[in-house]
Amino acid sequence: MKRSLFSLWLTVAALVVTLDQLAKWLIAGHWQLGETVRVTGFFNLMRAHNSGAAFSFLAGAGGWQRWLFTALALAASILIVWLLRSHAGQKLFAFSLCMILGGAVGNLIDRSLHGYVVDYLDFHWRFLTPLFQGGHFPAFNLADSAITVGAIGLILDELRRVRRTG
Repeated sequence: MKRSLFSLWLTVAALVVTLDQLAKWLIAGHWQLGETVRVTGFFNLMRAHNSGAAFSFLAGAGGWQRWLFTALALAASILIVWLLRSHAGQKLFAFSLCMILGGAVGNLIDRSLHGYVVDYLDFHWRFLTPLFQGGHFPAFNLADSAITVGAIGLILDELRRVRRTG
């Protein structure tokens, strides 16, 4: 049973990677860098490249950050696979880990192939203007979304664990 759950979690992670790479392939194959298509009054699809990490952290560092983020993603992926194998029966914990794994591998593929991550989701609201230029939240992608969902899941899992033992 535990082995089949482990396989299920790896399959979910692989699905995240596949969907992420498909979306990035469509964006990169059809749009020029910086091209934007308005979808709603607060959401655009666009093509952006991020050579840094979240919020373009270290994007202008000169290139060494590519290898740092690649190494971190590889190390995190190995740790996550080990944790998934050890805790496959803990559903929320394992789901959260597989989302983070899928997102990390999706962005790792980009960084390895291109030296940057392809971003394409652009949300913008006027109330964000004091924080972000033109009110545009930094562009992101499906892999980033999966990592965020996974992080939220880990927090919820820990809060549940604390409540049970407290």
